[in-house]
Amino acid sequence: MMHYSKPNAPCSKSNIIYYYNICKQLIIKQLKFGTSLASTLFEKSIEGVIKIVYYDVAQIKKRIMDRQLTKKERGGFPLKKWKGPIVVVIIFLIAGLGMRSVLSRKVKKSDFIIAQVERGDIEQTFSASGLVKPAFEREINAPVATEIKNVILQRGAQVNAGDLIMELDQEFTQLEYEKLRDELELRKNNIEKLKLQFDKDLRDLDYQDQIKALSIAELTAQVADKKRLLQIGGVTQEDVEQAALKLQVAQLEKKMLENDLQFKRSVNKNDKKNLELEYTIQQKRLRELKRKLSETNVKAPSSGVITWINKDIGRTVLAGETLVRIADLNQYEIQAESSDRNSEKIQLGLTANIRIGNKVLKGKISRILPSVENNTVRFFVKLKDESASILRPNLRVEVFVITEEKQNVIRIRNGAAFRGAANMEVFFVEGNKAVKKPIKKGLTNANYVEILTNAKPGDRIIISQTDDYNDFDDFILLEQ
Repeated sequence: MMHYSKPNAPCSKSNIIYYYNICKQLIIKQLKFGTSLASTLFEKSIEGVIKIVYYDVAQIKKRIMDRQLTKKERGGFPLKKWKGPIVVVIIFLIAGLGMRSVLSRKVKKSDFIIAQVERGDIEQTFSASGLVKPAFEREINAPVATEIKNVILQRGAQVNAGDLIMELDQEFTQLEYEKLRDELELRKNNIEKLKLQFDKDLRDLDYQDQIKALSIAELTAQVADKKRLLQIGGVTQEDVEQAALKLQVAQLEKKMLENDLQFKRSVNKNDKKNLELEYTIQQKRLRELKRKLSETNVKAPSSGVITWINKDIGRTVLAGETLVRIADLNQYEIQAESSDRNSEKIQLGLTANIRIGNKVLKGKISRILPSVENNTVRFFVKLKDESASILRPNLRVEVFVITEEKQNVIRIRNGAAFRGAANMEVFFVEGNKAVKKPIKKGLTNANYVEILTNAKPGDRIIISQTDDYNDFDDFILLEQ
């Protein structure tokens, strides 16, 4: 490569030749290298030439400022002296731009992603983020207010029904149970005592009624005797009437006893029933407390995996507070979230594709939460294969909800070139050339784009980014 020394006189003929040689060498470099590198070198070349010119101008100004200005110099800067260098620079700038345009029309084919148009099915979808959740998750809550005594298993442990997970403090609950048991025994004794008292009262009334019956029989006999004596003059009429009155009083008293006896029998029956109910309630309370006492040894109600556990030993927990969550890992569902802009599209029963890596699972929307939180709508997808081996709790997945489907359409693999409006222009590959043509898009999803016009199966299209070539109608594709 030739090197040129920068002349001292900025406006001299040698300086113009200097600028000419610099531009010539830089353009030769561009021809030697590829398009992308040539473009970079050209930009650097122009930048270097401009810097040189500005350097000369700065030197001239510096020289002028270092001495006393003449009257002619004070009248203005001699721009005429610079017409030559400036014209030369402009000419080579224009030439460089033209050369850059020519070079830019030749591009390596490997710089692009090219796909082939084909026929196939396509689905219109919208995307959502998803989280794998067990379809069934059981919570074990604290049976009573107590303390966590011991944690045996940790989160992630596999459990079977009946496995001991943690132990709660039993002391207070045990005292309550024993106290209630003693109270129940005391109530049982009192009930037996009351029953005996009720039976005694009823028997006493019954005996009184029988005595009164005997008394009435005696008074009846006395009245009959008085009436016979009255006929023979043995007694007066007044004596007969007094005997009859005593008989009537006795009969009324017997009716009162019979009525009291009937009432006591009914009341005692209800009282006995109430006592039995109170005793039964007390028994149920005792059984419930016994059950809670046994639940202080927290055991797995079914097989599964512990997804969460309160492992703070010594912490006081309230009755009903969650201690453990156990998930059934044989069945899963997808908890999905999407922008509220898609809220009208989300409907029960819509098919959804769940992408996990390279695998896709099918499902349907089973539930939609009514509330919108943080501009997102939450819904659940029931999987067709709920026990797929690839599923794991809290695994993040991609969800594509299908809103429309078409069969046997002209489609192509989706790419950056198809971003934009439905009517757009893309580059078709024809031999070693890329030719810009207009198309109209139809349905679009993450994998494919439907092409409605100007494309047929077998056509090849650049699907990667082509923004740098939008000003060209075509360009050459180089194999190397």
